[in-house]
Amino acid sequence: MRPVHEGVTQEDGEAALNHVAAARDHERAASGEAHPSWHRVVLKLSGEAFSGAEPLGISPDVVMHIAKEITAVARGGIQVAAVVGGGNMFRGATLSARGGIDRARADYMGMLGTVINCLALQDVLEKLGVETRVQTAITMGQVAEPYIPRKAIRHLEKGRVVIFGAGLGAPFFSTDTCAAQRALEIGAQAVLKGTKVDGVYDADPRLSADAVRFDQLDYAEVLVRELKVMDATAVSLCMDNDLPIVVFDLMGEGNVLRAVRGEKIGTLVSRSGR
Repeated sequence: MRPVHEGVTQEDGEAALNHVAAARDHERAASGEAHPSWHRVVLKLSGEAFSGAEPLGISPDVVMHIAKEITAVARGGIQVAAVVGGGNMFRGATLSARGGIDRARADYMGMLGTVINCLALQDVLEKLGVETRVQTAITMGQVAEPYIPRKAIRHLEKGRVVIFGAGLGAPFFSTDTCAAQRALEIGAQAVLKGTKVDGVYDADPRLSADAVRFDQLDYAEVLVRELKVMDATAVSLCMDNDLPIVVFDLMGEGNVLRAVRGEKIGTLVSRSGR
C-alpha cells in the first residue's frame, strides 16, 4: 500500500475521488443533466433525414435546418464532425435484395450517394459562414479530401466542421458502424444519432400507440432486445470502447446543442451506472 501523503493512503485518495464523482452525478441528476458536456462529438445523420417528407432526394429546408443546428454547436466552441448516410439516394441491401444487384456493388453505389449529401451539407454550412472539409473513404480528389484521421483532427482543432462521406469505403458495413469507427479514431467523446423520432422505443412509435420510450439504456440491453438504435456492429463497437450514444429527434430546434451540453434529451445508451 503506497502512501500518497503522510497519513493518507492511495486507497483513501481513490475513495475521495469516487465520492466526488458520485456527488457530481447526483448534481447532474438533480439539475436534469444526463451526462457531462462534451467538447468533440460525431453527429450521425441518416440519409432518410435529408429527403424530408419525400421518399427520395434532398430537401433544401431539411439541409438548412441541419446546417443551422451544426452551426450553433460549432460556434459554441464544440468540435463537431458528421457522418452522413445515403438512404435518400440508394440503399445497398435493398438494391441487392429487390433488384438482384451484387451486394458489394450495391453498397458502393450507396457510398457514392452519401457523398452527394455531404456536398449539399457542406455548401449550406459554408453559406452560413462555417468553414468545412469533406473527407471520403473512397478517393475523389476533385470534390473532397481523402480520409486521414490526423488531418481530420487538425481541422477540428482549427474550428472546422468535418463531414465524412462514403462510409468506411468497404461493403457490408453501415454508416452507423462508420460513425462509431470515426468517433473512436478522432477521439470523439460520443456519437449523436439524429433520427425522425425522439429516442429509442420498445416498438415503432409511428405504428404503436403503446410504444414506450427509454431515457437510458445499457449497450447489452440494446443488443439483447434488438432495439432499433444502430446496427449491432456499431453498438458492439461502442460498448467495447465505452463510447456513449445519444439518440434524439434531429428536427427539433436546438436539439443537437442540447445533446452535446448534457441535457436530458432522447435516449442515452451507455454502460449502466456511468
